[in-house]
Amino acid sequence: MPRQQLSPAQARRVALAAQGFGRPVDAGVRPGTRQLNSLVDRLGLLQIDSVNVFERSHYLPALARLGSYDRATLDRLTFAPRGRYVEYWAHEAAIVPVATWPLFRFRMRDHDAKWRGDASSWLSTSPRMERWLLDEIRDKGPLPASLVEADAAVFPRPDRTGPWWGWGDVKRGLESLFRTGALVSAGRRRFERVYALPEQVLADEVLAVDVDRHESHRRLVAHAARASGVATTSDLADYFRLKTADVVPALRELHDEGVVEPVVVPGWGSTAWLHRDARVPRRLESDAVLSPFDPVVWHRPRAKRLFGFHYRIEIYTPRERRVHGYYVLPVLQGDQLVGRVDLKSDRQAGVLRVRSAWRERDLAVDVDLLATTLRRAAAWQGLTSIEVEERGDLADALRPAASGPVEGDGSD
Repeated sequence: MPRQQLSPAQARRVALAAQGFGRPVDAGVRPGTRQLNSLVDRLGLLQIDSVNVFERSHYLPALARLGSYDRATLDRLTFAPRGRYVEYWAHEAAIVPVATWPLFRFRMRDHDAKWRGDASSWLSTSPRMERWLLDEIRDKGPLPASLVEADAAVFPRPDRTGPWWGWGDVKRGLESLFRTGALVSAGRRRFERVYALPEQVLADEVLAVDVDRHESHRRLVAHAARASGVATTSDLADYFRLKTADVVPALRELHDEGVVEPVVVPGWGSTAWLHRDARVPRRLESDAVLSPFDPVVWHRPRAKRLFGFHYRIEIYTPRERRVHGYYVLPVLQGDQLVGRVDLKSDRQAGVLRVRSAWRERDLAVDVDLLATTLRRAAAWQGLTSIEVEERGDLADALRPAASGPVEGDGSD
């Protein structure tokens, strides 16, 4: 088939290969620093989310692509102050390579201009607190919000008795300054973000980089295209949450440079863009459960377009209205999303609870392979058994294959 057209199956395999799928996991060698750095560089970011029912979201893309690895190694890489990575609002809150941080200066400037132009915003109403927060971190070094709040409570406000500022004031101020780039992350302590002045964390050569808006978009769209393999304009805009008006001229320039080429994928309804480095595998082997915030599925229209997979996370849906469960992860086998499982890690009991398991349409599910995937995930978390509950049209088939003791080293 000519490169001007891809079948839907080819498009799926292109997208998954670009995301790092298709290689055997747990092939006898535990992934280390090199493999983890390579993966984060390929993806461009790891989205952070505080939900810890099964596992925090930023840990799961590496498990899905590389197999069992040492989470402490990823922590050292991603949360070390003055390390290779830093946090920013890249998709949502995310870990990004330090070298990428300057590409978001346009977003920092946009936030600053918008909020300083809004008379009701924190930046407009709290200049005194802004100065105090920056001075506090300048004087004491990087601090988590809880310690800044504790310091703020020590000083009485001149116009009233009691704490100077409360938790909401401190957190709102720190987050506002973080988004404008006046503060950056200096790792995390017990998953609480530590705030710092840029010069306390970032090297002078990083701080000196000043990329204009168009060039930033050109580079970010190029990375999104490489990480996506094949994607529509809206897919590429969503990857780093860019505006379509900025993405279109960047795409035009990348096309002129030969970085991307337009292709037709039947059923997609709009032009797709194929990156010049994209592979079109004849077949693709994979077995994983995906975080709701994995780049493969985080843009729900793309998940629908690629896999016919209608996905809604139901954490905030009342229990009686949930269709599939509380924290449901898509099941990837081969080049299809063949099912979904609602997982809960009962760490106190040492049990991975499969609260529901569902087939996806009429797609075949390799139940034994899914059981292996779940055992790998349980062992990686240090859990010793799996229990499959009754809910879902896949539960009865999965229970005898997956339930029972788990063997493994339970890497942290």
